[in-house]
Amino acid sequence: MANGKKKSKKKLFIFGGIIILLGIVVALVVMGSDKEVIISVQTEDVEARTITQVVSATGKIQPVEKVVLRPEITGEIVNLPVEEGDFVNKGQLLVQIKPDIYVAQRNRARASLQSAEANLDISKANLDKLDAEYKRVQGLFEKKLSSQAEIDASKAGYLQSKGTYESNLASVLQAKEGLKEAEEQLAKTTIYAPMDGTVTELHVELSERVLGSSFSQGTHMLTVSDLSQMEAIVEVDENDIVLISVDDIANIEIDAFGDKIFKGQVSQIGNSAITTGLGTQDEVVNFEVKILLTDKDEKIRPGMSCDADVETETKVDVLSVPIQSVTARIEKKEDDEEEGNNNGGKRKRNDPKEVVFVIEDQVAKQIEVKTGISDDTYIEIISGLSGSEKVVSGPYRAISKELSDSSTVVIQDKGDDKNKNLADNNE
Repeated sequence: MANGKKKSKKKLFIFGGIIILLGIVVALVVMGSDKEVIISVQTEDVEARTITQVVSATGKIQPVEKVVLRPEITGEIVNLPVEEGDFVNKGQLLVQIKPDIYVAQRNRARASLQSAEANLDISKANLDKLDAEYKRVQGLFEKKLSSQAEIDASKAGYLQSKGTYESNLASVLQAKEGLKEAEEQLAKTTIYAPMDGTVTELHVELSERVLGSSFSQGTHMLTVSDLSQMEAIVEVDENDIVLISVDDIANIEIDAFGDKIFKGQVSQIGNSAITTGLGTQDEVVNFEVKILLTDKDEKIRPGMSCDADVETETKVDVLSVPIQSVTARIEKKEDDEEEGNNNGGKRKRNDPKEVVFVIEDQVAKQIEVKTGISDDTYIEIISGLSGSEKVVSGPYRAISKELSDSSTVVIQDKGDDKNKNLADNNE
């Protein structure tokens, strides 16, 4: 019996201790929930600044003028006096294709022309003879010295001879065109430089057989480029292309030149879309933009990769805040407009709006703003701020998630807890 009483008292003490601990935990939670949350932030003044909006794109460097040479006739290369990298002058021999078959065709066409001309001469002489005979018979008929049958026979002979002459005349014209075509084909066996420039591509070798472009694209033999004028050809996203205009200034970085900046100017904006991944979730629509390099360097070569920053708009002395200061908040509104609601009841619509947080007496005040253009660091404020405020500029977690209207804050220096802010920004 004594042992049973001891065990009962022991259990009572254990349960009593557990209840006391639970009470303490509950009390701590209640006291903790009543404690005011203070958020540590950084601030920056709202100031008037000059902002330049930039559109970035990537692409390749290409010459403004280049000519891709493809043969118009098929044959074997028998002369190739240039190499890749050679500078050539307009009219200089670049490629010669074996002309033997085309020389033979030219000679046949020339012989056909000579034969047709000989036949024309014969028919002309015969026509002149029958013409004179017909006129003589006509004179006799008028004097009633010849019969109707004689004049009809003379006329028939004349008309027949005239038809033969006109047929031979057409044959001569046809033979001349055949000779002209054969000579043009023969001329195509020799290819000359279409302009002053550099051989930037050479895809054929001596004795190689090339295909003409009469019925196909033909063999790409070589490319002649004018390297004195280069341009960056970049692809710009469809959402940014509307911001770019001809003559906009651009800063271009060419990978091969490190951090060196080349100046450029937009010379052409494409009208046709370049679509990749059509019909998939990865579909991308870009437009081609050509930027003429105003800075020149003879070491720039076609095909080099580049990054271009096009300055699309600049505004001077406009109110601005750091880009990260502007965030989005969702406000729930009661909307009487019926949208897909058959019972006619009210619906709730979430309207995201752009806001900044202004600090007044250690309290954050949420202010809705309207923004304009931006650069890499600052964004224009069109309305909502007067220019005398201090806005929260960091950390990212506080701006995007933690802050709300009337939050209590403590302002820290930008140098404080730098690593923590970097981590928040990465999130």
